[in-house]
Amino acid sequence: MGILERRQRQKEEVKHDIICAAWQMVEKDGWNALSIRKIADAIEYSVPVIYDHFENKEAIYLEFAKKGFRILSKKIIEAKDAHVDPAEQIRAMADAYWYFGINNVQLYQLMFGIGMQCCEISKAMPEQEKFRALVMEPIEALIKKGNRTDINSCLKYHTFWSVMHGLISIKIVGNSSIDDELNKLVLDDAIAGFTKNLL
Repeated sequence: MGILERRQRQKEEVKHDIICAAWQMVEKDGWNALSIRKIADAIEYSVPVIYDHFENKEAIYLEFAKKGFRILSKKIIEAKDAHVDPAEQIRAMADAYWYFGINNVQLYQLMFGIGMQCCEISKAMPEQEKFRALVMEPIEALIKKGNRTDINSCLKYHTFWSVMHGLISIKIVGNSSIDDELNKLVLDDAIAGFTKNLL
């Protein structure tokens, strides 16, 4: 292995260590406790080494937000591909979205800025747009199947996302007296009504 290859590998290893240390801190104390100094201390490097890999803390947030949208998109694709009927695809994608949000609370908080300020997360737009395209396809197919010309598919996408995001946000913030099982029943009922209204 040449010198350049070795340096590149070492750089990737340090970046990986930074991300792993940051994630451990987030899991333990949440996003607001994350700092460049703490990461440097955890991996036993100086602060400038962290800045060699990430411009600032927001850049680390962005790395995780992109990862979250990639994981979410993968789950949505798997759910969608398991069905042919657009209504079933929407239901399956809603379930996949729900379980992603509930089982990946820290990533979800970051991706959508729940309880935190994230100025740079809008840079994750390519990943967000992929998610949007995946959800729009069966919505538009269902509208076409029902021969509906009075429905705006973009509005329906935002309705779908608002229901999903609202229920998960309520769960994450913890201000709901509704338990998990009832929350999921509310979701199922909302999605059933949503798909029915597209036909």
